[in-house]
Amino acid sequence: MDHAAVLALFDRDMREGARPDAPGARVERAGKVVRQTGAEHGWNGVVWSDLDETTADAAIADQIRHFTGLRREFEWKLYGHDKPEDLGSRLRAAGFTAEPEETLMVAGLGDLALDAEPPEGVRLLPVTDRAGVDLVAEVHEQAFGTDGTRLRHQLLAQLTGEADTVVAVVALAGDVPVSAARMELLRGTRFAGLWGGGTVQAWRGRGIYRALVAHRARVAADRGYRYVQVDASGQSRPVLARLGFQPLTTTTPYVYAL
Repeated sequence: MDHAAVLALFDRDMREGARPDAPGARVERAGKVVRQTGAEHGWNGVVWSDLDETTADAAIADQIRHFTGLRREFEWKLYGHDKPEDLGSRLRAAGFTAEPEETLMVAGLGDLALDAEPPEGVRLLPVTDRAGVDLVAEVHEQAFGTDGTRLRHQLLAQLTGEADTVVAVVALAGDVPVSAARMELLRGTRFAGLWGGGTVQAWRGRGIYRALVAHRARVAADRGYRYVQVDASGQSRPVLARLGFQPLTTTTPYVYAL
């Protein structure tokens, strides 16, 4: 993989040329910033910027005014190659809080091993309705220890809107949900985004996460996508590397709370 070329393509497709990730969301360019203003319960934030030392502080202040004027908490999604080099420090000085750094990992769908299956006794169930969304949110809360309300609203909106833009799946041991994940498929891009892959503590280390990655990658390949990408935690990065994903840069969410 030509890392620099694929990263430049990712920036064009998924950041500067970002599409709304859910019904009711709006993506717009404000000067040298691309931002999404989400619908109720949706994601709000900055996805791309082209700033330097002379323009960064004013752009940060503009985004704070925009989102706080709407009474929205928002995220500035900062990548390791974004400029200026001290943009993270400038965001912290403006009142943002940095969440844990992740690694942007990408794989060409022709390079991935897609034959991984769940372990014996575990089956994968496609999520198509409210009951399935509730199972995904239940896993999310157990796996990550965070509230699943926003995920529940966002996924349900995606499924009831343009359902072909999201693929969600839950892994069941009998009737008990033990792992879940989703994939976002935005028209006109070459990247399918893998999100939310999580497994409850007692079921980790059995290959379920690997099976969920393979399942979603097969769907992306069938629909003509060229790459799959993940914002990988330290826990998932080794598994993804063994599957064929390569690290391109880091990404850190900077959150501005009301």
